[in-house]
Amino acid sequence: MRRRLAALALLLVCGLALLLAPASAQAAEVLQVRSGQLLQVGDHNRTYTVELACLAIPPGGDAAATAWLRNDLPRRTRVNLRPQGNHDGTLVARVQPLQGGDLSDGLIAAGLASRPADCGP
Repeated sequence: MRRRLAALALLLVCGLALLLAPASAQAAEVLQVRSGQLLQVGDHNRTYTVELACLAIPPGGDAAATAWLRNDLPRRTRVNLRPQGNHDGTLVARVQPLQGGDLSDGLIAAGLASRPADCGP
């Protein structure tokens, strides 16, 4: 009886350890900044092209937005994705580095982009 209780206690402790493990292990990593609005991210053995949601880059502003993203988002930066939909097979998502705020909001605050009228706050 004592062995069964010890085994059950060990099982409970292991189960709790798995449940309470850091969520950052599930984050995706930035592999490449393709443009001012497109990122290539990896999640374990898969890669995704991600379009930044709620973002409108003015004509001629893509180079500056790309440079800002490359500076603010180096390779292997871990990010959380909040999917908003898809556009021609590309995932559209809010992208947030684990150590910072939403990238779309950052580009807008830097004056390199604007928020489309059909997008919520």
